[in-house]
Amino acid sequence: MPDSLQPSKNSLRAVAFARRDALSGDERAAAARALARYAAQFEVGPGCVVAGFSAIRSEIDPAALMQALAVRGARLSLPVAVGRGEPLIFRAWTKETVLVRGLYGILEPSSDAEEVEPDIVLVPLAAFDRRGHRIGYGGGYYDRTLAHLRRNRRITAAGLAFSVQEIDELPADEHDEPLDLVLTERDVIDFRG
Repeated sequence: MPDSLQPSKNSLRAVAFARRDALSGDERAAAARALARYAAQFEVGPGCVVAGFSAIRSEIDPAALMQALAVRGARLSLPVAVGRGEPLIFRAWTKETVLVRGLYGILEPSSDAEEVEPDIVLVPLAAFDRRGHRIGYGGGYYDRTLAHLRRNRRITAAGLAFSVQEIDELPADEHDEPLDLVLTERDVIDFRG
């Protein structure tokens, strides 16, 4: 598709949000529970750290998947926004961890929690396609974070979404970091080849 004909990321984001927002509470809850069955898609060895996220707005809730990965031996963590334009950091998280409102009002572990480097990053998103591209909220936090982490080690980035957030083809910029997997309530889309 020529650049002049590509829909803007903002318009695609709006379409995906409208689809996501139209889901009922029951559909959301069932989809979130369904993600847990995909825990076996990940290699969880000794010391493996999984970075989840605190769901906001109408995002799919990763809690059931995170707990299924913890049962398999993963240590859990949550992202922390340290500043605008900076990559996220990750702090260890358990059910007992004190959570505070961060830079954008999202719940994150307090500075008392240990900083960790994840092996698996569960990535929230607005829209995805079947080429491994995603659109987030427009701040570039996950693109910066994934690029930063991938400079030092091999990680797995898995986008989590409702199936209705799929878009046929998303425009991809040079700085956009690809996903290794996308998990929805219906499907595992694996780009690891």
